[in-house]
Amino acid sequence: MKIPTQEQCFLLMCEMKMMDHIVVHSMQVCRVATFLAQHLNSAPKRLNHDLIRAAALLHDITKTRSFKTEENHALTGGQFLAEQGYPEIGELVRQHVRLDEYPNPVVLGEAEIVNYADKRVRHDQVVSLEKRLDYILEKYGKLPEHQERIRWLWEKTLDLESEIFSDLTLVPADLNRILNSGDRSADVHAYQQICKSVLEGICISADTHARQQSDPRS
Repeated sequence: MKIPTQEQCFLLMCEMKMMDHIVVHSMQVCRVATFLAQHLNSAPKRLNHDLIRAAALLHDITKTRSFKTEENHALTGGQFLAEQGYPEIGELVRQHVRLDEYPNPVVLGEAEIVNYADKRVRHDQVVSLEKRLDYILEKYGKLPEHQERIRWLWEKTLDLESEIFSDLTLVPADLNRILNSGDRSADVHAYQQICKSVLEGICISADTHARQQSDPRS
């Protein structure tokens, strides 16, 4: 299985020109997902932390583009990552809005952790499922059928939350307290440095191309 490093994830995010607020949102989703994965180490099915980290960082990889194209960013994000050589990451990204299956009893895997983490983050803040639902309904629940579908998903996510925290000493509200107070400046700085190097590389490439075009010997 091929899993991108954090630096490679940041590079993809830069190349896709993700909006800054989506980048920060993705970083916070990653913090929630990896935090939960670390505390769920005793789960019968051991979770792949690197897989979760990469999928959480990249879950909105095509969302900026989708504002113009109106594409399904979960679907196209998964396709994009598969094309980049990361099909397993793509499978998780494709399911970050809606899981392929909602079995009863709930089964926890990497897809479930990333899906749940995204539903706990509004912009760059960890919030309760209730507050996140209010935001989603306001933004995407324009029609009755949309509202019905969103509420159904939230009922399933509540079941998922119950299973995640059933064997933990934490409660869902602890995520707000622990993760909202953390310092994210190091990750933001690392991302900005990678984007800067990408931009400088583009400028150097453009300058070299211009000089070649003007050189009569070329």
